Amino acid sequence: MEFNVPDMSCGHCAGVITKTVRQLDAGATVTIDLPAKKVTVETAQDRQTVVDALTEAGYPTH
Repeated sequence: MEFNVPDMSCGHCAGVITKTVRQLDAGATVTIDLPAKKVTVETAQDRQTVVDALTEAGYPTH
């Protein structure tokens, strides 16, 4: 799954996003492209669950 996260602007943001996804699925793979503001996630969770968790953490996706 790929997400555009326009509010992600620094390493701290990337860390929060990674931690949020891994709380949903400890085995998830999270790849951050900070300059492009893109997050790629490989997880067993469905897309809406990931979107909801990121939004709740303060990083709504578009």
